[in-house]
Amino acid sequence: MRAARLWLALAALGAGVPSTGLTQTPSPLQEWQYSAGVALYQMFQPDMPDWQIETGAAVEPRPLWEGSKIYRVVLGPVIDVRYRDEAFASVGEGLGYNVLHGDNFRLGIALGYDLGRRADDDLTHLKGMGNISSAPVAKLFGSYVLSKSFPLVLRVDVRQFVGGANGVVGDVNLYMPLPGSSEKLVMFAGPSVTLADRLYMQTKFGVSPDQALASGYPDYRAHGGFNSAGFGVSITRFIGKRWLVDSSLAANRLLGSADESPITQTRVQGVVALSFAYKW
Repeated sequence: MRAARLWLALAALGAGVPSTGLTQTPSPLQEWQYSAGVALYQMFQPDMPDWQIETGAAVEPRPLWEGSKIYRVVLGPVIDVRYRDEAFASVGEGLGYNVLHGDNFRLGIALGYDLGRRADDDLTHLKGMGNISSAPVAKLFGSYVLSKSFPLVLRVDVRQFVGGANGVVGDVNLYMPLPGSSEKLVMFAGPSVTLADRLYMQTKFGVSPDQALASGYPDYRAHGGFNSAGFGVSITRFIGKRWLVDSSLAANRLLGSADESPITQTRVQGVVALSFAYKW
């Protein structure tokens, strides 16, 4: 019973706490970190208000592209608007709707945006590789909470790139609130694995014959399968009832064709992202 009360307190405070909200393009952050705790809404707080709104600012030093050693500091807003357990608009998750939802599960659709990759951002390593244009990303996602006494969350999603990187990417995530948290300090942690089809892997990590001639890289044909595996931790500190500071730490290791690609500079990428937000 003591553990159940702890999870209840954490869920009441931490559900829906956004991370930096700057996804919409590849980042070492795990997919679950952009909605940590949302899956616990209905199970622990069925009488949540109709509207939940969080706004603020965030900073995230992120790699220029997947496999790059070079980082760029990105500044941006935190915007997370949720209506009941049905619809949401978030810089991190995009525009979405929970088609099916219950006490411990939800299944929904969302539309996000990928910023692509520009060769002139890193001509030392991407010269001759061409640009990957920005594009919308359609997402189907689902989550399931194991139980109230042991709130382990399984989250899966499948993303279809409509242009740009093209192809299909999927994530499988596990995360849960951590013991040692309190009413003022909420912590979540968990692993993630990402898979992608051949088209996506070829666009991001492959080298076509024309690109080989222009760049000097060898011709490289990528295949579908595992893209990366990683682990993330999200820590939220509440200041009073409405202000909060969130720090998200994560590391990803590229796998398969992403790891073996001649353009990949480093197999492991990490990030520490910070945000400051107000709950309306």
